[in-house]
Amino acid sequence: MKQMLTLGLVMVLAGCGGGDRHQPNSRAASGIMPMASGPINTACLQSDRKARSRALCGCIQAVAHQTLSGAEQRRAVQFYKDPQMAQDIRQSSRPADQRFWQAYRAYGDRAEQVCT
Repeated sequence: MKQMLTLGLVMVLAGCGGGDRHQPNSRAASGIMPMASGPINTACLQSDRKARSRALCGCIQAVAHQTLSGAEQRRAVQFYKDPQMAQDIRQSSRPADQRFWQAYRAYGDRAEQVCT
């Protein structure tokens, strides 16, 4: 159940953008959510999710820049079009899928801390 909730949150958060992936941003530290543009931000803004907003989408893209490579971000964008793909990757036994899912979960956890 927790995995499904985390997946749902990550899917909602997957629409934000920007930031420097080498400098940690913390909403708690600055009082302001980071903002950025990029593929996740674009997909988030174009999604039909009720929770989407420019602020949320920009924030999760900022976190994506901090935690995911460009290739990982492009792969995560596919989850907006095909949510089943996320479930398939999460359950995959392929080492590459397992590495990606580990990075994606870390991204989701960080986005939840910073952007909500």
